[in-house]
Amino acid sequence: MTGISRTSADLDPRRRRILFRAWHRGIREMDLILGQFAEAELATLSDRELDELETIMREEDNDLVRWITGEKPLPGRYATALFARIAAYRPDFDPVQQEAE
Repeated sequence: MTGISRTSADLDPRRRRILFRAWHRGIREMDLILGQFAEAELATLSDRELDELETIMREEDNDLVRWITGEKPLPGRYATALFARIAAYRPDFDPVQQEAE
């Protein structure tokens, strides 16, 4: 997936803003991670989960990528079910390595 494919027409204004922000991050890796997650999950998130997502999205992109890839340990405050769901949407950052295996 290279960009937004979900329509935001059926979303409330808060979810529309989050969807836009998820696809317009500082680095492409986070566009793919948060964008894919938002497209798939945003419509069904509770208000509490939306609050948590917005908190996560305030973090620096480079930190988020490192936490998701395991390059840096995940801070305890983000050891949550929602963060695990977001991390599950991580794209393949190294397809060449997989082809070699």
